[in-house]
Amino acid sequence: MSTSRRNVVTQVRDAGRTQVVIIGGGINGIATFRDLALQGVNVVLVERGDFASGASAASSHMVHGGIRYLENGEFRLVRESVRERNDLLNTAPHFVRPLKTTVPIYSFWSGLFRAPLRFVFGRRGKPAERGAALIKIGLTMYDLFVGPRRRTPWHTFRGRAASLRELPRLNPRVKFTATYFDASMHDPERLALDVLTDGLKSNRAAHALNYVEATGFTGDAVEVRDLVSGEEFSIAADVVVNATGPWADLTNAALGTPTHFMGGTKGSHIVLDNPELVAATGGREIFFEHSDGRIVLIYPLKGRAMVGTTDIEADPAQPARCTAEEVDYFLDLIGDVFPDIPVSRDEIVYRFSGIRPLPASDESNNAQISRDYRVVIDSSRGIPLVTLVGGKWTTFRSLGETLSNAVLDLVGAPRAISTRGRPIGGGRDFPTTRRARGVWLRSRVPGSGTRGPVLLDRYGTRAAQVWRVLEDHDDVPILGDRLSTWELAWMVDHEHVVHLSDVILRRTDLAFTGSVTPELLEDVARNLAQLLDWDEARTAAEISATVEELRDAHGVELSTESAHA
Repeated sequence: MSTSRRNVVTQVRDAGRTQVVIIGGGINGIATFRDLALQGVNVVLVERGDFASGASAASSHMVHGGIRYLENGEFRLVRESVRERNDLLNTAPHFVRPLKTTVPIYSFWSGLFRAPLRFVFGRRGKPAERGAALIKIGLTMYDLFVGPRRRTPWHTFRGRAASLRELPRLNPRVKFTATYFDASMHDPERLALDVLTDGLKSNRAAHALNYVEATGFTGDAVEVRDLVSGEEFSIAADVVVNATGPWADLTNAALGTPTHFMGGTKGSHIVLDNPELVAATGGREIFFEHSDGRIVLIYPLKGRAMVGTTDIEADPAQPARCTAEEVDYFLDLIGDVFPDIPVSRDEIVYRFSGIRPLPASDESNNAQISRDYRVVIDSSRGIPLVTLVGGKWTTFRSLGETLSNAVLDLVGAPRAISTRGRPIGGGRDFPTTRRARGVWLRSRVPGSGTRGPVLLDRYGTRAAQVWRVLEDHDDVPILGDRLSTWELAWMVDHEHVVHLSDVILRRTDLAFTGSVTPELLEDVARNLAQLLDWDEARTAAEISATVEELRDAHGVELSTESAHA
């Protein structure tokens, strides 16, 4: 255990009390933590795994307004999502950037007359194929929601000939394409970490602990267990917030307050190393309707092609895994859009799956379950238990503010500051043009060579702080310009690293891009061992656990022979 983490655990344990305990360190719990910390509230966040390691790590890497939610009549959610997307383009430009998105369309009138029945009269079931007329209406409404302070262009339509000139590998059956802009989110786990860090830096009475599990609720205190040391202790609070997403009902049951709020569905993705497919997208997301009516995507990201997503009923008590049947589904949908591009299972470098935190619903079509959120307050036990039901990545800031407002009312504290428009972490003063980027690199990380751009992409403008540490020490590369010994030290000191998997899966994109080898795991683990005081047995256990997680959760097969040589 790092000294800094041990000190925080000891401080929280010895204090024994705070105003608010938040259970759940996904993006929504973290956003609420930051908002409350900025109001001067004493708040402790506990997360049983690593920060942003559950549903928040299994996103489609998009910040979007949710155009398809218009079909369900969720206009409030779309308006809020578009507003928050635009806000994030300004406040987190290091991770959130405009994303050109193209929709291939194979008919004109299809779905136009059936769609209104869905949100006017509540008619459900599998939607008819969405034709050009319906998509045109939807995109026009979508653009209007953006408002006058838009950061993205209006949508455009092209006919077959123009579409194939622009994207020649598209299925030649295409009749139209529609192109609009949403936003990409390049490193969701790192964005969540920046939000968390902002909260911690704003308030000395705010503390966040990963690998600490809430095990019960006695009197006015939450019982917790440190999964690193095994130590158990209590944290008394005036309000307890359950922000555990799809596991909200399981958490409430553990706290002795059973609920039946949640009904999440599983969404899976695969990541392919197929340069031909990446090139065929023209650098844009291809967002389209598959033969079953599900909206799916092919998305070029970090030199790979990410393909998703499914929408399958799931049990949050069981681990979410991408199955062979889902892989078949993904390969089939690629063939529908780019029929002459060969794709094989051997090209899959990473796969991931998560459970969406959706409310319980009797909808027969999972896509029609509301993506909106609500806050439920239970004061039956004296100490209010506030449960978040629903929530999505795009609206994390406004959701955090909403949840925080409910908590502020309960503790009788005023709102002192809004997070709207507030820069996030390394997004402050981030250079958004090629020229500005070059100037920033030359002036803030001089002499960094190829290392500078990597650090800027990973940390935003906080890269200048990281570079000063690397310059002041005998920094040694671990993987070219992508990782080094003193950058690992920075991660341990400033980014809550507890396990090897934290670095491989969430502090870097090494796993996502298929860059992990047994040799790399050994090198990273050996360096972490010096920083975290691991002995040989602990180091070997960390390697084995990471190899097993990569295999079981992400379909990455690595030999462990060298690790035990």
